[in-house]
Amino acid sequence: MDTLTDVLTHIRSSGALVGRTLANPPWCTAFEEHASLSLVTMLRGEAWIVDGDGDASHQLFCHDIAIVVGPAPFDVTSDPTANPTPMYIQTQTGVCFADDGAASESIALGARTCGLALDADDAMLTGSFTVTGRIADRLLDALPRVLVVPRAVQRTAALQLLEAEILREEPGQQAILDRLLDLVLAGALRDWFALPESRAPGWYQASSDPVVGAALAAMHDAPHRAWTVETLARQALVSRATLARRFTDLLGEPPMSYLSGWRLCLAADLLQRTDATVESVAHEVGYSSGYALSTAFHREYGVRPSHHRQATGTQTKG
Repeated sequence: MDTLTDVLTHIRSSGALVGRTLANPPWCTAFEEHASLSLVTMLRGEAWIVDGDGDASHQLFCHDIAIVVGPAPFDVTSDPTANPTPMYIQTQTGVCFADDGAASESIALGARTCGLALDADDAMLTGSFTVTGRIADRLLDALPRVLVVPRAVQRTAALQLLEAEILREEPGQQAILDRLLDLVLAGALRDWFALPESRAPGWYQASSDPVVGAALAAMHDAPHRAWTVETLARQALVSRATLARRFTDLLGEPPMSYLSGWRLCLAADLLQRTDATVESVAHEVGYSSGYALSTAFHREYGVRPSHHRQATGTQTKG
């Protein structure tokens, strides 16, 4: 299993807010959903993403894909120099709210569609959801606030499927939209990481290395195994010294340090999302006992596993 696949396996949308905005220029929409990840693409026309502080803007041509990372508010506008009043404010409820804070029926054109006219010149599709956990942080912390994937470099057709599904008000639509949004985001991230100017995280770049990639795949396939530098080197068909040197050069830390960090990420998320005992979690992620996990967990995060579980709201069944 490559590292990006493993990370994305733990980051799935659920109940994502997916919708369209139809408007004639000049227009502006404000997004205050406080989502972890937001997707923005223009189905017709062009637009600009303006960050919450108003200092940074990113142009979107038709069918470019933008991903906005983090909960801070942002605007999307047809013209950043025109400063139009937001047509509506998108909140966590998924309802179009007029800028004065009152729900506005005049801008609701149907399910999942806000705007003033179905035949408007510009059409925007957005999707957003929130994820939590150490593994999600591992990805989100490696991304810029806004990244844009030009249409010319996109290699999947998932966006077209998402666009078509949003018009179908049929049973099961939300589940399909969630999965399609996952596909669009996964494809967009892969395409963006491949751009020469992007700053892909070390764990992604190292996945394609014939030596380090083999060791990473082994760790992610079976984090519970009692890996050593020697056994990982066998997986990569190199000596211990070669693996240790190349791994550290590419990822900035030795193999066993990386493995420990990944195991603790897995443990933190299992404690947050399941009611498994600390002992059970320890064995699942590769620690010999609950005590061994607790010691490493406290050293890394400054809290005991039980306190982490209480803070994130999951309780063990008695």
